[in-house]
Amino acid sequence: MTLPPSSPDVGPARGLDRLGGMSPERDDLLAYPRPSVAADVVLLTVADGELNVILRKRDQGSHAGEWMLPGTMLRERERLGDAVLRCLDTRMHIQGRSPRQLHVFDDPGRDERGWVLTVTHLDVLPLSELTLGLEHGHGQLRPVSEVHGLPFSHDEIIAWAVKMVRWEYGQAPDPWNLLDSQFTMTQLRQAHDAVAGTVHQKDTFRRTMEPLLEALEERAVPPGGNGLGRPARIYRKRPDGYQPVLIMA
Repeated sequence: MTLPPSSPDVGPARGLDRLGGMSPERDDLLAYPRPSVAADVVLLTVADGELNVILRKRDQGSHAGEWMLPGTMLRERERLGDAVLRCLDTRMHIQGRSPRQLHVFDDPGRDERGWVLTVTHLDVLPLSELTLGLEHGHGQLRPVSEVHGLPFSHDEIIAWAVKMVRWEYGQAPDPWNLLDSQFTMTQLRQAHDAVAGTVHQKDTFRRTMEPLLEALEERAVPPGGNGLGRPARIYRKRPDGYQPVLIMA
C-alpha cells in the first residue's frame, strides 16, 4: 500500500502487513515510544482580596530552588487521581480534597529533560485549608496576576485554570465553596470580586444573585458587635440545586 504524501516518512508499509492490518511485532506496546506522565495540581485560593495560586519550591533536580506548581510523576500502575492525592499529602500536607481533572498539556518541548506530558488537576479552596502547608514552608501564595516565568509551561497551566474558574464564577454563586455555607451578600460579592479580578457593581450584583440564593431569618451582627447599624441579611445557596445559564458577564 502507498502512504499519503502528508504522512510521516515511516518507510513503505512499515509496521503493516499486506492486508493493511497491524503486524504482530507492532502490536507490542514496547515497540512504541512512550512519554513520561506527570500530574500537576493548580491550587487556587483568595487571600487579601485577590485570587492566588499556591506554588512550591523545587528542592532537587532540574530547576531546583525555583517556584512551580505542586506535582509528581506517575508511578507504575498508579491511577492519576491517586498520584494527585499523594502529591497533595506528601508535598503540601493537604488531605480530604478531590481535585478535578483540568486539561492535558502535551507540548513535546515543555520539559527540557525529555518527553513529558502532564495531566493537570484543579482545586479551589479556602485559605484556612492551606494553613498547615504554608506554615511549614511547603508552599507560597502568589497572586495570579504576578505569575510569570515558571518552568514546565506552568504559566500556561495556571492561566488555563484561572480562565476556567472565572468562567464558573460567572455562572453560579461561589461554585467552589470559598465561603461557609451561610454568608452575607457583601461576603459573596467580595469573593466574586477577588476571583474575577474586578469590582462588581453592588446593586447589579445583588439583583443578579438574589434569585439564586435563599434568604434566612437570621441576620449577621454588624461589625464591632456594638448593636449599631442595620444587621446584614444572611443567605445560603438554594438547596434545589438550581443553576442559571449565565449570570455575570
